[in-house]
Amino acid sequence: MASAPVLAAPVLAPPPASVPLEEVKAYLRIVGSEEDALLAGFVRSAGAACEDFTRLALIERAVEERVAARAGWVRLAQTPVRAILGMSLLGGDGAATALAAGAFSVDIDAAGDGWVRMTSGGSGGPYVVAYRAGLGADWNGVPEALRLGIVRLAAHFFQHRGAEGAAPPAAVTALWLPYRRLRLS
Repeated sequence: MASAPVLAAPVLAPPPASVPLEEVKAYLRIVGSEEDALLAGFVRSAGAACEDFTRLALIERAVEERVAARAGWVRLAQTPVRAILGMSLLGGDGAATALAAGAFSVDIDAAGDGWVRMTSGGSGGPYVVAYRAGLGADWNGVPEALRLGIVRLAAHFFQHRGAEGAAPPAAVTALWLPYRRLRLS
């Protein structure tokens, strides 16, 4: 299956927190709630950094992705794909028209990559593919090493706020590296 160029970055629904705030507070030994808003921002930033580094969606959520019209299989950008919900033809006016189920084929391979292809012509386009992607349905579905890396990075952000050039702990990279997905062009 050969991949095609993606027309635009996939649009993901905002991710929920990948680890509960209580885990970060326990790690930092914080009892009160005065720092909760600040810590919540650090948790979101650390979760986004984890997703950027690993190229994986941590918590399952909706994704819409534009793909070019072509005859072969097209790999979806976000992984791991849990379900491909449908495809729509995007008109010149921006309106999307849902395609019948027989007009396209879908596949999710063992690595969690989602694939789509047009079965009736493949002309027109671009198309919008709606799907769900993520490692787990909630934070309990995220592997422990990724969660611990997020906790460690959020704690680092908290402890070094305002300090320029404070490098993140090497342990964070060590925890996330086994989950990193690379794509060769």
